[in-house]
Parts: sequence; C-alpha cells; structure tokens
Amino acid sequence: MYNQYRNKAAFYVVYLREAHASDGRVSRRNEQVGIKVRQPKSILERATVANVCVKELKLAMPCVIDNMEGTTDRAYTASPDRLYVIDKDGKIAMKGAAGPRGFDPKAAETALKKLLANDGRLSKQGS
Repeated sequence: MYNQYRNKAAFYVVYLREAHASDGRVSRRNEQVGIKVRQPKSILERATVANVCVKELKLAMPCVIDNMEGTTDRAYTASPDRLYVIDKDGKIAMKGAAGPRGFDPKAAETALKKLLANDGRLSKQGS
C-alpha cells in the first residue's frame, strides 16, 4: 500500500518504545534469535534503537519516534501496534484493532481511498 499511495498520502511508522526489552517483558522469540535490546532511557537511545529497527527490518516507510513520555502512544492507544488513517485535518478516518493480529490493511486502504476521493478529508469543507 505504501508503494502504491506514497505520492498521494503521508505514511509513517511511529516507534513508541521497545515492546520486548531485555530488561522488561522478554520475548522468547527474541531470545531464540539473539535480540537483546534494553528499554531506552533517553530520546537519543530511543532514536538509536528505532534506527537499528528500520535498518534490520529494511523498512521503506519513514519512521518517527514517540517522546519519552509516550504522548503518541497514549493519545492513539497505539500499543502494541496499530494502523491508523488520519485525514488532512487531523481527524481519524480509521482506527485499526491492536496488531499485529488486528491489522486490516484492506480496511486501511478503503478508508484511504475514501479520503483521497474527498480531497483528503472525512467531510466536505463547510459541511
């Protein structure tokens, strides 16, 4: 979807925090493959971990990071993962279920197509 619509809409991965930090809730899978990442304690550490994540996962989409207070995470109930489509006025057009199991790319694409057909807005200006 990113490749198809990236010239018509802005796409971002928002790195919130380390979900399975080695000094917190450890993932068995991470242990098996040797991933050991401590929970970042500063914005610089968070940016460094996010950068490694982008490189290792070969993400094409731009990545931004949440602040250390978790403002984005709280505002969007984004943890652990979630898909959102937001119109150009900042209104939520689609809020997906918690992912990754709750991801519904088709619903996100449907919402995006509706916005694009309506100048990027949920409703016509002045309506």
